[in-house]
Amino acid sequence: MRIAEFCNDSEGWGPTSRDRPDLTPCVENTILQGLPALVLLLSMTHTAFIMWKKGKPHNLGRTNIIYWPTQILMFATAVALMTRAAVLHNGSYAPATMFSTITMALAWLSAIGLNYFQHQQDIRSSDQIATLYLLTLIASAINIRTMYLLNQTGEDQFKAFVAFFAINILGFIFEACPRGHTQVQSNSDFGRYRKANMFSRLTFNYLQPVITAGYRKPLTVKDIEGMAPERVKTAHSYDLLNNAWQAKVAEGTAKGEKPNLFTTVLGTYRLQILPVMFFRIAASTLTYVQPQLLNQLLGFIDSYRTPNPQPASLGIILAFGMFFASLLNSFVMAQYFQTSMNIGVEARTALIGMIYRKSLKLNSSAKQKSTAGEINNHMSVDAERWPDALTFMPMLVSIPYEIAIAIWMLYRQISWSVFVGLGTIVVMLPLQVMVAKVFMKAKSQKLEAMDQRIQLMNEVISGIKIVKLYGWEDSFMDKIRLYRRREVKTLRKIGFVFSFLSIMFQSVPMIIALVSFAIYSTIGGPNNGPGDITPQRIFVSISLFNLLSSPIGMLSNILAQVIGVTVASRRIQNFLLAPEISETTTDSSKTLPEDPSVPLIEIKNGVFAWETEGPEVETEKEMIAREKEEAKKQRVLEKEAKKAGKSVPETEAPIEKNYGPTLTDINLTIPRDNLTAVVGRVGQGKTSLLNAIIGDMYRREGTVKVYGRKAYVAQQAWIVNATVKDNIVFGNEFNQERYDHILMASGLLPDIAMLPGGDQTEIGERGINLSGGQRQRISLARAAYEDADVYLFDDPLSAVDAHVDQHLWQHLIGPNGLLKSKTRILVTHAIHHLEQVDQIVVIKDGKISETGQYQDLMAAKDSFYQLISDYSVNQGKTQEEVASEEGAEIHADDEDDSTQDGNENKVKVDEKKKDDKAELVSEEKMALGSVGWNVYNMYSKAASYRWSVTVTMVFVLGQGCQIGTNVWLNHWSSVSLDTTQPIGYFLGIYGAIIFFSMIMNVASIYVAMVLAAIRASTRLHDSLLLKMLRLPMAFFDTTPLGRIVNRFSSDIFSIDELLPWSFIQVFMCSTSVLGTIIVIATTTPAFLAVVPPLVILYIVIQAYYIRSSRALKRIDSISKSPIYQHFSETLAGVTTIRALDANQRFISDNAAKADVSANAYYSWVVANRWLQIRLDSLGAIVVLASALFVVLSRNSLGTGNVGLALSYALSVTQNITWMVRSMCDLQNQLVAVERVEEYANKNPEAPAETDVPLPENWPQAGHVEFRNYSTRYREGLDLVIKDITFEVQPAEKVGIVGRTGAGKSSLTLALFRVIEAANSPYAKASRNEMDVDAGPTGEVGIVDLENITVEADGGSIWIDGIDISTVGLKHLRQHLAIIPQDPTLFVGTIRENLDPFGQLQDAELWEALERAHLKDYVSSLAGGLSFKVLQNGDNFSVGQRSLICLARALLRKTKVLILDEATAAVDVETDELIQKTIRQEFKDRTILTIAHRIKTVMDSDKILVLEKGRVEEFESPQTLLQRPESFFYSLAEQAGEIKHALK
Repeated sequence: MRIAEFCNDSEGWGPTSRDRPDLTPCVENTILQGLPALVLLLSMTHTAFIMWKKGKPHNLGRTNIIYWPTQILMFATAVALMTRAAVLHNGSYAPATMFSTITMALAWLSAIGLNYFQHQQDIRSSDQIATLYLLTLIASAINIRTMYLLNQTGEDQFKAFVAFFAINILGFIFEACPRGHTQVQSNSDFGRYRKANMFSRLTFNYLQPVITAGYRKPLTVKDIEGMAPERVKTAHSYDLLNNAWQAKVAEGTAKGEKPNLFTTVLGTYRLQILPVMFFRIAASTLTYVQPQLLNQLLGFIDSYRTPNPQPASLGIILAFGMFFASLLNSFVMAQYFQTSMNIGVEARTALIGMIYRKSLKLNSSAKQKSTAGEINNHMSVDAERWPDALTFMPMLVSIPYEIAIAIWMLYRQISWSVFVGLGTIVVMLPLQVMVAKVFMKAKSQKLEAMDQRIQLMNEVISGIKIVKLYGWEDSFMDKIRLYRRREVKTLRKIGFVFSFLSIMFQSVPMIIALVSFAIYSTIGGPNNGPGDITPQRIFVSISLFNLLSSPIGMLSNILAQVIGVTVASRRIQNFLLAPEISETTTDSSKTLPEDPSVPLIEIKNGVFAWETEGPEVETEKEMIAREKEEAKKQRVLEKEAKKAGKSVPETEAPIEKNYGPTLTDINLTIPRDNLTAVVGRVGQGKTSLLNAIIGDMYRREGTVKVYGRKAYVAQQAWIVNATVKDNIVFGNEFNQERYDHILMASGLLPDIAMLPGGDQTEIGERGINLSGGQRQRISLARAAYEDADVYLFDDPLSAVDAHVDQHLWQHLIGPNGLLKSKTRILVTHAIHHLEQVDQIVVIKDGKISETGQYQDLMAAKDSFYQLISDYSVNQGKTQEEVASEEGAEIHADDEDDSTQDGNENKVKVDEKKKDDKAELVSEEKMALGSVGWNVYNMYSKAASYRWSVTVTMVFVLGQGCQIGTNVWLNHWSSVSLDTTQPIGYFLGIYGAIIFFSMIMNVASIYVAMVLAAIRASTRLHDSLLLKMLRLPMAFFDTTPLGRIVNRFSSDIFSIDELLPWSFIQVFMCSTSVLGTIIVIATTTPAFLAVVPPLVILYIVIQAYYIRSSRALKRIDSISKSPIYQHFSETLAGVTTIRALDANQRFISDNAAKADVSANAYYSWVVANRWLQIRLDSLGAIVVLASALFVVLSRNSLGTGNVGLALSYALSVTQNITWMVRSMCDLQNQLVAVERVEEYANKNPEAPAETDVPLPENWPQAGHVEFRNYSTRYREGLDLVIKDITFEVQPAEKVGIVGRTGAGKSSLTLALFRVIEAANSPYAKASRNEMDVDAGPTGEVGIVDLENITVEADGGSIWIDGIDISTVGLKHLRQHLAIIPQDPTLFVGTIRENLDPFGQLQDAELWEALERAHLKDYVSSLAGGLSFKVLQNGDNFSVGQRSLICLARALLRKTKVLILDEATAAVDVETDELIQKTIRQEFKDRTILTIAHRIKTVMDSDKILVLEKGRVEEFESPQTLLQRPESFFYSLAEQAGEIKHALK
């Protein structure tokens, strides 16, 4: 059948009619009606078949009120169409009309079947049915109009078609009905997105309830629960991307190649990227429909200057064409942005999951390379690049397409001249490539410096107590600022590059226009003569050049995003490829062997190491590259040192790994129910033995077999930021009886009684609000609650007092304890327990030197015998004596601590009312309302008002130049026919304006990014850093590390890189809108009538939207902190997590937190799309209004003015939309400034320096006096020290003893003023956590504080006649010395750890190390003092760290020294040596010693006994030992020191 027969119509195929401005009936019937119906018929039939075969009913009921009407109406629709087909068949019909009628009827019949399955299996309406309704209604409306124009209204087929149309409208109303309140959706637990129908998703109307709620009240996380689709959640996204990555890793390993994460991500989401590409190309096509319609409209206006004007209906059709093109473009662009962002969020969530899981499996060498700060950056910065990058990457395909269309259209306007203009782009390409390389390098350097800064910040905040005790804030501040300066230097480079890129991307369209018009106006016309410069040609070309500026202008942003995501992906890729712990190191079986005689732990011929067999072989090329890099780093360091006026740093010694084995020739058998003690000196390999059993080391030789479930207690207790109960139960099923028994056995009942909320008291991060002993006992309780088969204890008794040690031994660990039926390995320095263990293992130099029972080893008279003979107080006693003493101890201990297992305690734990004080860490605060002008002012002030005003002026001038080019072209085109001026005159002025515009473009970006923005971010960072290191300790007790790190990573990143761009966008858009309104006002003043209502409408929409958008951005910012906090906690306790086999639970926790964050981010993105659709729709109405206005005034307007007005009307809507969105985006980005400023405005601790005159070399004597002193940890808590008075004479040695929680460590914190006297004005600074609480918790907190009775006198502490509350903190802390309870080392060299200010000579450092018994060990390390200390001092044992802390104290020549349980982590032999050193080196100093081992304070001049924060006893030990009723006597007796002392 030929086309004419198929159409059977006088107008033929068309596609447009010759007789009227419309489509032909044939095209309408086939292309608009028949073809879509046919495609949907096939699609719906396929979907219905799949649902019938594989679908499952949701069993939530059926919405009959929608189901039956839709089914009946769809059937009626099909009947109406069949009736029309019958009528057509009886008459002379066109086959095209019959084709469309039958195809649509079949489509509606297939829709009935699909609708049945849809209601049965899904909770929302079908997208295919909704599409069929939408397309049918639009096509039918057009077809009915055509039939009306062709006078077919009297025909029966027309009546049948109108009936079909009417039924269709009714059916559409039912189909589009919201189903939120229906039974099906109410009963389902799906989120808003899952419930939304197609129209709701297209218009983003499913967010409407959230926007409305946000306008009325501040939004919370609960308001947006379940917003995101299931795809973006970890469960789906992680599996998808990780499976693809693992396949690539396996493939790469087989080929000997490195897999590429960047291409893997793109490959994984390739099918999802296809619709994104479709939307992008469709949007690009629609963008270029506008200038074509403008061209037609200008031709329409021009026709009224001729004798044959075109019909007015054509003008109206063109006006509506512009409206629909604009509207459709808006919907397509919104879908493009949303779809690409969905993939980006999905990739981000998956990457966070992959990074987290990888961190649980890193081996020791990988941990050394990837610090916590770096890995945090992978999550907070690198993974975050994907959502933005995926929005821009499809433009790499669409931009060439858009440029091609623009060139084709421009060719039709100004002929071949356009190609000469485009030659400028080609000329600039090499420069662009070069600039991109510089940018990529600068980006890598910036991220590297940021990694180092965040890593150091992480460490400083983690060890803030130590930093404060030593008075090292200035040293660390200088280090952090050094890294920050490197960051800022690269930021400056990036800004400089971008300011010149702006010539390329902002000015290139103007340069192309200049060159093109110059050529066209001179030799670009017919026969190489001058071209015809008309308003129509000029303004259509200008609108095309403006459209061309968009893709070219976007290139800089796209390049930046692609480069950024490539660099970020490479960094994550390197981390994901880091070596992991081998799963085969230990042969573990979770079930116990049936034969009870089979040992539960058996190591045969074991050789274990922390590193692989040998170093990786370095090629000559790699060695040269490494040496070049190291030399470059050294040059940078030297340059920075000279600039800072410091001595040139030594070359840092590379970490020379010890590839030799740590443990050799290990043969160990531990039977069931056996208690084995592992003993040995510091650094001999005791902890390594436990790690070998867990599987954390490389097994080079031998076998390791472990039966049963394991539990592990680390030497440094690991605590989770949760309640006491949650820390103990640790995700297991709760059993009250078992729980109570464990609390008693762990000696925790008295502590729980003291805590404000009992076992519901929240423990701060790293257990910061507990004593070392309490933390260790919670760790022990957690292990006990696990009910494992094998227990690995790494010296847990070192952190507890003597009487608690005995209690734990008797009730928990020892032969009669709760775990007596378990297999236990106890690493210990407590040699007084060794007689009661089943087996003793002595480790020396990484080998088992002796093993056996106590009596056998004593009989062998080897090194163990020597150790016991020299140091054991039990040696020489009979077994009966030891037993009787311990029996007495149990009795005393039970009486003292009320730890009898019984109902009384159960009541104490269960019924204790949860106190307000129990909650330590409150929910992160979220500011409410708008980002106030004060935040703008803060940023402007940080950038300096001078630069802020300069930026505004430069942008205004730049916009003036831009308008000038168009106004001049309008003038030229208007006078071109009758001017006597040469073309060179017009071109010269045009070129001059463009040149000045280029200068303004460069200046605006340079001033904004390099001068103003960098100054602002530097000031904001420095003020935050300065305040952070000067905040009181109470702030760090109550603020998780993740929240602080979030300020220094995500928020500072936003201020550095995102906020300047937001400001630039606002300046560009607002000056553009202002310029546009001025131009329209001067050309078509009548259009100004539309402007006020337009502006009001935009302001109303913005005001309505901005509240929700801001709140969603704040929720997004806040939702990231828990991820980083949880991650930091995980890294700290990764060995415990692995040993307890809790990986999966922690992975689930991380996934839940990542999902909350993804949901928050997704909601914020959807809010942007909600705004975009509404603003663009409003913009389309403005285009329609201005086009109709032009059509109606066609007789009175000139083509030049119409062209200028319409081209600006087309851009004004876009510019206003962008301005509103940019303003909203700016407000969202300013949330980062608000959050940084929130912490920068906290109350600091007391001044670092005061003007109080102090004697030279104060303190000279070391006379310490407490006068009626009271203190608390922070406002709102009970006093921990109550009205104590005592005096320590110069050079007196005082031992401080007391139960856990008696106030021993509080006393030392008071001396350093880490906590202040109860009535001190500086104590009020600890109210920080209540400052800007916007919720009910804040109000409660403040009310509580008002009810606190503030002591009239909190007393004072005097040192050498000076009240320390008048001394500056820096001076005070640097003139006291302390060896702290937690031996903390920082990343850097040993030299920097001993002398961070670089004030001492190496000889002094070596001397201190010699006295601390570490000189030999440090000398053996590569680089000696320049040996690099890893994060947390992981390459030193806990005992060695304690000795480095001792060396620090030896270097401080102060008269007052505090030893806070300083030798708890070292063996008795080393302890004895340290005590000798202390007695010799500090003989002329005042020493206050807090000790667990009573032995260490037996030779003190006085003993201070504390009980519940009060002084119980303060006399010489000899006097106290004469009194059996004294508290000290009972402690000494329990420790077996009485007879020893009396001897």
